Amino acid sequence: MKAMDDFEPDVVVSDLQLPGMDGLQLLEQVRARHAAPAVLMISAYGTVDRAVAALKAGADNFLTKPLDMDHFTLSVERLLANRKLQAEVQRFREVLQREAFHDIEGSSRPMRVLFDRITQIARADGPVLISGESGTGKDLVARAIHAESPRAEQPFLAVNCAGVPAELLESEFFGHAEGAFSGAERERAGLFREADGGTLFLDEIGEMPVPLQAKLLRALQDGRIRPVGADREHRVDVRLVAATNINLTEKVRNGEFREDLFYRLEAFQLEVPPLRERREDLDLLAMSFLSRFAVARNRPARRLSEKAQSAMYAYPWPGNVRELKNAMERAVTFCESEEVGPEHLPERIRKASAGEDVQKRPAQAVPAELLEGDMLPSLDELKRRYVHYVLERVNGNKRRAAALLGVGRRTLYRWLEEAS
Repeated sequence: MKAMDDFEPDVVVSDLQLPGMDGLQLLEQVRARHAAPAVLMISAYGTVDRAVAALKAGADNFLTKPLDMDHFTLSVERLLANRKLQAEVQRFREVLQREAFHDIEGSSRPMRVLFDRITQIARADGPVLISGESGTGKDLVARAIHAESPRAEQPFLAVNCAGVPAELLESEFFGHAEGAFSGAERERAGLFREADGGTLFLDEIGEMPVPLQAKLLRALQDGRIRPVGADREHRVDVRLVAATNINLTEKVRNGEFREDLFYRLEAFQLEVPPLRERREDLDLLAMSFLSRFAVARNRPARRLSEKAQSAMYAYPWPGNVRELKNAMERAVTFCESEEVGPEHLPERIRKASAGEDVQKRPAQAVPAELLEGDMLPSLDELKRRYVHYVLERVNGNKRRAAALLGVGRRTLYRWLEEAS
C-alpha cells in the first residue's frame, strides 16, 4: 500500500487471505488510489460466492490455487493487453471530444468545412435545406444548427414526413380543432405551435404531398397557421430546417415539389458529405462506435486489426455512417478477442477487400502529379511516388496510409526504407 502511494502499477496480483486485511479490503484500497490497475485475485478457498464478491468489488479476474502457471501467465498477459487497450480507447475518446461538433464526429477537411457552414447558417434565421445520402447524419446537422443558433434554449422538434400518413400530416403540422374530423375528440396544437420560438426539423421533405406544401409555404412567408377545422389563425415564430436524400430539383421538374417552396428553402443549403468522401474519419468513427457498444454491452474494449482497417478502407460504404455503426455493433457482438478482424465484419465488406466487388466501385484516375516528367515512370517508381502521395494525403499517418494501401505497417516501412 505504501508503494502504491508513489507509483501506479499495471497489474495487482493478490491472495484473498492476507495478514492485516483480506484481499477484498486491499482491492478497495487499490481502487481508492488508482482506477486503472487490473486486479487478479487468488485463493485456495475458491468458492463461487467469493469469486462473485471479488468480481463485484472490482476485480478483473479470479483464480484458484493450486495455480496452473500457464493459465496464470495467460491471465496476466490478457489483463496487461486489456489495460493497454483501455488506455488506447481513452485516448480515442479524448480525440473524439476534441473533434466532435455537437455529436457530429469528424476531423477531415469536408467535415471542418461543414462545421464552419453550420456555424455561419445558425446565425441567420431563414429556412435551411440539408441534402445528403441516407445515413450521413442529416438529423445531427439539424440539431447542430439549432444548438448553435440563438434559439438553442427553445424547443427542437423533429418529424419524418415519410413516416406520417398523408391524411394526418396537416393535423400533425398545424393542429386541429375539437371535432374537426372523426376521431378529433379534443383540440391539438400541432408541431408549429409546439415549436414556437424554436426549430422544427422536417426530415424527408421530398415525400410531403404537394397540397400540404402550399400551406407550409404560407406558414413560412406569413408566420401564421390555421389548425384544421379552426376559425382563426395563430401567429408562430419557428425556424424550419428540412432534409432530403433525393434530388428536389428533379421533383420540381416533374411537378412533384413546388418550385416556390424549393426556392424558399434553398436560400441556406448544406450538403452533408458521404463517408466515402471523408475516409480520413473512418478510424475515428469506428473506434467511437466500438467504444460505445462495448460499454453498452458491458464487454471489454476492442480495437481494429490492420487487416480489418484495410478491408474497411477498400469498401465504398453506400450506407454511410449508419452502415459503419451497424458494422461496429456486429463486430462487438461477435468478436471474442481484443482485436476486430475482417472475419467479424459483414461479408460484403470482406468481399470488397478481396477484390470481389471491384467492378462496383467507380474508377479513379491516376493523380496527375504521379505522372510528372517526359517519360512514363516504371512500376517501381510509380509505386514509390504513390506511397509518398498517400502519406501526404493522410498527413504522414503511417497506420492510416498502410490501411489505405492495403498492406501491413511493416511492409510500408520496408517500402519506405527501399525508397530512401
